[in-house]
Amino acid sequence: MSQLESLLVLYSKAAFVYYVAFNAIYLLLMVLAWLQMRDEIRRRTYLGLDEAFRSPLTPGISVLVPAYNEAAVIVPSVRALLALRYPRHEVIVANDGSTDATIEVLTDAFDLVAVPLAVRDTVASAPFRATYLSRHHPNLIVLDKENGGRSDALNAALRLARYPYVCVIDADSLLEEDALLKAAMPILDAPDLLVATGGTIRIANGCRVDHGRVVDARLPRSRLAKMQVLEYLRAFLQARAAWSRLNALGLISGAFGVFHRSLVEQVGGYWTDTVGEDFELTLRLHRYLRDRDEPYRIAFVSDPVCWTEVPESFATLARQRRRWQRGAWEGLHRHRRMLLNPHYGAVGLLAVPYFLIFEFLSPVFALGGLVVTVALFCLGVLSASYFIGFIVVSVGLAILLSLAALSIEELGYQRYRRRGEMAQLVLYAVIEGFGYHQIHNFWRLMGCVDLVRGTTGWGAQQRRGFEAPPDPELAPGARSGGDRVLG
Repeated sequence: MSQLESLLVLYSKAAFVYYVAFNAIYLLLMVLAWLQMRDEIRRRTYLGLDEAFRSPLTPGISVLVPAYNEAAVIVPSVRALLALRYPRHEVIVANDGSTDATIEVLTDAFDLVAVPLAVRDTVASAPFRATYLSRHHPNLIVLDKENGGRSDALNAALRLARYPYVCVIDADSLLEEDALLKAAMPILDAPDLLVATGGTIRIANGCRVDHGRVVDARLPRSRLAKMQVLEYLRAFLQARAAWSRLNALGLISGAFGVFHRSLVEQVGGYWTDTVGEDFELTLRLHRYLRDRDEPYRIAFVSDPVCWTEVPESFATLARQRRRWQRGAWEGLHRHRRMLLNPHYGAVGLLAVPYFLIFEFLSPVFALGGLVVTVALFCLGVLSASYFIGFIVVSVGLAILLSLAALSIEELGYQRYRRRGEMAQLVLYAVIEGFGYHQIHNFWRLMGCVDLVRGTTGWGAQQRRGFEAPPDPELAPGARSGGDRVLG
């Protein structure tokens, strides 16, 4: 065996160890997620949403919606936000210099009128062009500003927010009616400890949407979007739930998160030199509070749901995943002093190393190790038993983890109740390991290449708009999921 072959074999074995460690960690997260789901199911019986809705102690929340070229989706999203069941909330849409008709469609839909508003100087943002109020919705504010990126748009909206908490969502997202109230429940239980909460993100593609509300949860028609359903279930119902139970939640998704406004202002608002502003802000909050030895908690709550549109083309999804890879590195590099630092508790000792080794570096081992192992086997360097073991560990355990996420979904939430939908997801859980995972890791590897090249910006994103497909005749025995979604 040549020296090169010996090095490649060593690399293959390192990848094998990586797969074993990754799946062992995820199996542990799965157990913690099951425990979390069990506890949340118990809490549902005495959640007290009606009491919280009527209570004068429930804090007001400002919903911040950054928007850039969102004309196709912004109106139903804002309608849904205005109709949220919450005692005191306002919706602030920050138009980040859109080049489409975002402002025009908002003006027509909500009868906006330009009104000068007081703007705080707590954080910096690009200049405002104008601020608008709605004649019919006093809790709707629209600001038009110079283009500065998503983080800058959030900072601009933050400067107008008047309530003690802010909820950050994407413009292509729809919150369920009680989502804001459910997300605020941990804050009501421990107002002195909770500084941020995040909810579950689900995929709206293919769902029946009526007046900005998902009334029938359905699987997407697109095969690519169905693959993403599995990804989101693993990410939220497994990973986020488990990290929250460990009090080491490293990411509150930018698609749906509630934050203590004054604390976000104290740490300087959103960092504008990253495309992963949600990850970086979550780490910065941990770091800020740990450095001051202040007791706090950042929590994930699975019941509040935000429905969002996901890419249905390979090109758009590739740009998104490459951007996520860049954002992960930017956040990790900025807060590198947290890595394995006991001062930062479980976040520094567990969460940050996990994000570095098993998220950011995964393409190096997951994709590179698989390619090298297949090549060495074809050249006769590796034995058949080792090759089969490698495939079982790398692909077989991934299937097991996806099936575990589906079982949590089915036992705890049951959003997909139409005949055959869970069977489809089980099928996709099997086949995604044979092609999709590898393509996904290639995109992430290209994200690393983008970092070396110095690539910046978000890239073009295509919006199809929320669908309202006709209600086909249900097959005998089929059940509509609409009531369950709204419940």
